Amino acid sequence: MDLNLESGQKLLNQVKFLHQNCAEQWPVHVKSLDVVFTSNFFEHLPDKECLMRTLQHAFRALRPGGHLVALGPNIRLVPGAYWDFWDHYLPLTERSLAEAGKLAGFTVERYLAATLPYSMSQGFQPPLLAVRLYLAMPFFWRFFGKQFLVVLRKPS
Repeated sequence: MDLNLESGQKLLNQVKFLHQNCAEQWPVHVKSLDVVFTSNFFEHLPDKECLMRTLQHAFRALRPGGHLVALGPNIRLVPGAYWDFWDHYLPLTERSLAEAGKLAGFTVERYLAATLPYSMSQGFQPPLLAVRLYLAMPFFWRFFGKQFLVVLRKPS
């Protein structure tokens, strides 16, 4: 799901692309999804109300026991650099997103302040093997990680 039409052109044929605002009703069946995954997305939403509506739509779409997994830049770890991207609107941390998830009805399974480096979208792109090694060594996340990880579960 994205407002950017180009996103749909980068997907495999078997992936259904939804070109729409995530805060509007999702055209998916209630309790039909196992997982909703977002990466570097929520900070681009215009306000907290839009984030809450998005979480509520995800909650409705998920099966009982389903998960919402979110990665995003942690404003606590990159306070000034967070605003270097013109389209960042919502300042979020792992704690603020976990709290929003609870308000939307989710149970918080896990949240980490630091996982991935701040931005891998510009400049140096490490080889996939280096990324796999980094992910396998959580000890290093506290030094290089600037993105939070939040895992929410819809109660059974």
